[in-house]
Amino acid sequence: MVGEEERILNWIVSIRNAGFTVAIDDFGSGLSSLQFVKDIPADVLKIDKSLLSHNCEDEKERIVLESIFSFAHRLHMKTVAEGVETKEQLGFLRTCDCNRIQGYLFAKPMPEEDYLSLCMVHKAAEEPADILQLQSPASAVNLLLEAVFRRYPLVIFTNLTRNTFYMMAYQNFTTTSCPSTGVFDELIVHGTSSMHPDDREAFATTFDRKNLIAKYSEGAQEIRLVTRQLGDDGVYRKVETTDYFVKSSYTEDVIAITLCENLPDD
Repeated sequence: MVGEEERILNWIVSIRNAGFTVAIDDFGSGLSSLQFVKDIPADVLKIDKSLLSHNCEDEKERIVLESIFSFAHRLHMKTVAEGVETKEQLGFLRTCDCNRIQGYLFAKPMPEEDYLSLCMVHKAAEEPADILQLQSPASAVNLLLEAVFRRYPLVIFTNLTRNTFYMMAYQNFTTTSCPSTGVFDELIVHGTSSMHPDDREAFATTFDRKNLIAKYSEGAQEIRLVTRQLGDDGVYRKVETTDYFVKSSYTEDVIAITLCENLPDD
C-alpha cells in the first residue's frame, strides 16, 4: 500500500465499480488510519475490537467511538463493530447507530453444520423500546443536524475574534462556489460579490466582522438579512442569512453560527 498506493487505489476503485462492496477492516488498529477513510472509496467501516477494550464504560473510549460512528455516517458508510462480547458493549453501540456487530456475544467459531443450523433458526435481535432514551449525545446531534439541514442547506461556523470560519454545505443551496474554510473577512468579500448589485452594500455592512462584534457587545443575539444572491445557474434568488451569536465554554472568543435559507420567489 505504501509503495504502490496509486495503483492499489485504482484497483480498489475498479472492483467497486464492478459491483463489489469495499470494507476497511480493523479501523483503529495500528495498520488502519483516517487516511484510509479519506482516500479509499469504501462502503463499510469495521471498528477494531481494541477500541472496545474498556467495555464502553470509559468516557474517553465512548467519546472516540461516538466520533468514529458520526463521521462514518456522514460519509454514508455502513459500520461494523468487531469483537463485541458483552451486553454493555452492545447497548452502547446501539446508541451510536452501529449497523452490525460481530463477536462472541452472539456465538464463537463453530463447525459449518452448526453454523448453517443456527442461521436457519436465528432471529433478529429485538430493538430497544425507545431509542431516544438510549442514544448518545453524538447520535442526538446527528439527528438534529439532519433536521437543521432540511431548512438551512448552508451552515457556517465563525470565530469573529480570530477572523476564521468553516462551512458545512449540505445540498441544494443557491451557490456552491463558496470556500469551505479560511478567513472570514475574505468570505464576506466573496459573498458580497455574489449578491445583486442593489444588495451588496447592505450585505457587506451588515456582516462586516467589526459590526458583528459591536452588535454582540451591545447584547444582540442574532442578525438577520434578506438579499438576492446569484446562483450557479445565473439566476438571482432570495436568500435569508441569519447570524446567531453563541457562547463557548472553552473560550472568550466571539462565536457566530450562520444559517442560510433559500426563500421562495414572490
